[in-house]
Amino acid sequence: MKRIRITHSTEYHYHEPVRFLPHRALVRPREGHDVHIASSRLAVEPGADVRWYRDVYGNSIAVLTFHEPGSTFRLLSEVDVDLYEDGPIDCSVDPEAQWYPFHYDAAEQVELVAYRLSSYPHDGAAVRRWLGDLYKPGRSVLTAELLNALNTRVHDSFRYVRREEPGVQLPCQTLEWGTGSCRDYAVFMMEAARHLGFASRFVTGYIQMGEGQHGATHAWTEIYLPGAGWRGFDPTNDKLAGSEHVSVAVSRDHDKASPLSGSWIGPAGAFDRMDVSVQVVGM
Repeated sequence: MKRIRITHSTEYHYHEPVRFLPHRALVRPREGHDVHIASSRLAVEPGADVRWYRDVYGNSIAVLTFHEPGSTFRLLSEVDVDLYEDGPIDCSVDPEAQWYPFHYDAAEQVELVAYRLSSYPHDGAAVRRWLGDLYKPGRSVLTAELLNALNTRVHDSFRYVRREEPGVQLPCQTLEWGTGSCRDYAVFMMEAARHLGFASRFVTGYIQMGEGQHGATHAWTEIYLPGAGWRGFDPTNDKLAGSEHVSVAVSRDHDKASPLSGSWIGPAGAFDRMDVSVQVVGM
């Protein structure tokens, strides 16, 4: 077990006071057998009522309803998290799923069907062509070996670029441009895994960086494996999601896992800038 502290600050600055409509914040890590929250604090400016609820994916969402206008919107989340390692994937996958291709059990098919459907069907032909060099139909291959190879191929196929604008690139755009952010890598791997028949979903959260580096918000992909459950793959860094990854939100599509969303009312030119700071440090 290890404990880390996640400090996430987001600030929006305006040239004059504006009125904030309700906002949704996803900053609280998903708890389970591998993640325990030891303590947490959420501070909001201007003053706001905070209401928590769990969405259809089980994500903890804070709804912020503001009391007054302001020229600055600040959201500060500080969470201490205890992390416990999972065992290796290939040691926990059910025997019938150790080799690909395999079929999901009928008892799980209904729950998994949405995660096996493409989110970008018009890009399907391009993604399948890209997969052609990775897997040929009719072959039998170890499932863990195939997924690790997919993770590495996504990592090696594109050049990482940091993008501040919201949203993600279409898979065909990532293929055409050869570049992407962690969100784009995660979406591309999610789609590629679905075209191979796997149930996969989009994940946002935090990652602890190397010595002397600040942590960061991050995105990766989770794939459902019988016996092992949802396991994370980080194509941006060509690694499995481990104890340095802390998931906050999961969803079938990326737009439902945005860390902060909402709107404001004011003059068109009122917005000045946004500042984001994330630190993920061991304790």
